Amino acid sequence: MMGGISKYRRLPRNVFALSLVAFLNDTSSEIIYPLLPAFLYLTLGGASPALLGIIEGFAESVAALLKLFSGYLSDRFRVRKLPVFLGYLLASLSRPFLFFANTWTQILAIRVTDRIGKGIRGAPRDAMLAASVEPERRGLVFGFNRAADHMGAVVGPITASMLLYFFAANPDKPSSDEYRTVFLFAAIPVILGLLAVVFLVKESKAVSRETAPVRPNLSWKMFDGNFKRYILIVGLFTLSNSSDAFLLLKATDAGVSVALIPILWMTLHFSKVVFSLIGGELSDKVGRKPLIISGWLVYAVVYFGFGQADAEWQLWSLFIAYGLFFGLTEGAEKALVADLVGEEKRGTAFGLYNLAYSIGLFPASLLFGLIWYEFGDATAFTTGAALALIAAVAMSSVRIQRDDSTG
Repeated sequence: MMGGISKYRRLPRNVFALSLVAFLNDTSSEIIYPLLPAFLYLTLGGASPALLGIIEGFAESVAALLKLFSGYLSDRFRVRKLPVFLGYLLASLSRPFLFFANTWTQILAIRVTDRIGKGIRGAPRDAMLAASVEPERRGLVFGFNRAADHMGAVVGPITASMLLYFFAANPDKPSSDEYRTVFLFAAIPVILGLLAVVFLVKESKAVSRETAPVRPNLSWKMFDGNFKRYILIVGLFTLSNSSDAFLLLKATDAGVSVALIPILWMTLHFSKVVFSLIGGELSDKVGRKPLIISGWLVYAVVYFGFGQADAEWQLWSLFIAYGLFFGLTEGAEKALVADLVGEEKRGTAFGLYNLAYSIGLFPASLLFGLIWYEFGDATAFTTGAALALIAAVAMSSVRIQRDDSTG
């Protein structure tokens, strides 16, 4: 047990600082996210799955291109901390405006601004994490960071439920004004995270010193065919990976009460915390590719299960199993990006990875919502499962090679 704790104590300061920021930001985000579908339905007098897909998918896709450019610019100018700061700044400025939102276009604008912030900070942050440790511990670092992020998603829904019970006359049926009050409180953790970036995160030495004689250009040609294949396969998998808001909608349809939705969301993220700590380190020991393929197969099984589930206990079980998918894949996928490219172009590489993972979210969410609307949720979930299976098979073609430079 002590040996298990000591391996985390030996992690560098930036890993802990960036993980603290991730925890605080996700606490803020996950106060809002589980309540958003119900808030949309109440505020708009009814919201279809297709509209939910448009809002969530468009918000993620608009931010996708920024994930590429922010990563490239952090390579070009060898600055990582500034875009990380700007990304969290946008989140802290946008989320309080949910208090004033009355139309779906206003909600869309707020979600887009929030996701733009995520797009700006994501690739530079991941490059900082990758540069913090030697290659054989990258899985551990990314698993730890993702676990911290998911722990925020455990604390956030608990906080949301507490705030609902405190402010709402009827927690099972909150009014729109009571939702708005909860959303206003969500700004506090992300502001604390912004301060943590300023005072605790240090610019990566691997970036600030002259490590490469030539700065990289923004070009697909600067990467080898194996890395390109990996990115394209990630993009293929993303077409199966529609917004998790649909899972919350499914839970509501299956009879889970509004007051318990944040707790269900918390349970999912607690599962993610546990499996992220296990999966990240495991990828250092047994390899990235086996875990990624296994995780995508788990995703396919879980999504098929969501399509068939019609009882509350089944939904709770599937949400827990869904956390295993994240634990097996999130840390391993990012560590593999760092393994395949050198430090001088790693921000761009993470930008491409994040772009591949995000750009398909709009068509995936839109398609999922339309299939649900036209043919029912079972068909929509089964379609997602089938696409994940195809991506898992394609992943077997990626060659594992490791770039051993940390900068």
